Order: sequence, then structure tokens, then C-alpha cells
Amino acid sequence: MRINLPTALTLGRVAVIPVVLGLFYVDWKHARQAAALLFVAAAITDWLDGWLARRWNQTSNFGAFLDPVADKLLVAVALVMLLRDHSTGLMGVLVAIIIGREITISALREWLAEMGERRRVAVNVVGKLKTVFQMTAISLMLWQLPIGPVPVYDLGYGLLFAAAALTLWSMVVYLRAAWPLMRDSV
Repeated sequence: MRINLPTALTLGRVAVIPVVLGLFYVDWKHARQAAALLFVAAAITDWLDGWLARRWNQTSNFGAFLDPVADKLLVAVALVMLLRDHSTGLMGVLVAIIIGREITISALREWLAEMGERRRVAVNVVGKLKTVFQMTAISLMLWQLPIGPVPVYDLGYGLLFAAAALTLWSMVVYLRAAWPLMRDSV
């Protein structure tokens, strides 16, 4: 298999996950900020690899499979790290909403693909907005340290609430689109 640049960027996103994890837990000055910067770089490749693949006509079945897996792994690992760091019931609920939605929609997409109806759950504006809020929230919470008077972690935590709300909204949108097929399958 030949690896093109979009696929290499996606593979890089997977490869950076253990580095982010390690930096999060080591007791080095600014290790969390380095983890946050790597997370931001990985989040940017989420957009960049898809854009390049479409622009250069380098889409592949492997890339189409790996891209959402890389995204979900990156987000899930970061959220679990942050939950361990800030283990409150409310944080647990936010993490469960976000990870639970990802599992639900992935399963829904797989089921619909088997039926030849994957287009029913194509990515929409709410899903893209959810991703922006989610990646921004996680980045800020990973950074943790205030920047001047800006309480970065608290800002990220607030954005995580918005991301969770958008997560629920996008899940409802996807489930409503698939409901006619789900209803007919019972």
C-alpha cells in the first residue's frame, strides 16, 4: 500500500496519541502545555488531511476508515486523561456524553453502510461545530495554566459543556435522519 500525504497526516495523528498521553503525566515543567500544542497540531491535521485528500483526489478506503478512528481515539484518550485529572461527577457525565455519542454514531454509520444508506448520516454543520468546540475545549484544558488574566482551564471546561450540548444535538440530528430505517427494521 502506498501512503500519500493525507494518510500520513492521519497516521501521524494516531502516533501522537501516546506522546500526548506521556507528556500529560510526566512531571516536567510545561509538559502539559507541550501536550496541548501537540493536540492542537493533531486537531489541525484532522481538517487538513481531509481537505488535501479531496483537493488532490487522494481519497482512499484506508484513509476513509482511519480518519474517524484517529479522531475518536485522540479525543477519547484526551477526555479520559482530563477526567482522571478532574474526576467529578459532572466531568464524568460530559465525558460519557461525548464518548457515548461517538460510539453510537459510529455504530449507526456502520449499520447504515451495510444497508447502503450511509448518506443519511453524512457529516453536517452541527457535527463540524461540535468538533471545533470539542477540540478547543480539550486543548485549553490540556494547557491548564492561565495566560495572563485568562483562566484557560476554566474557559476550556465551559466550552466542554457547549461541546457536550452540541454533541447531543448532533446525535439527535443523525438519529432522526436514520429513524425511518430504524423504525422499519424493528
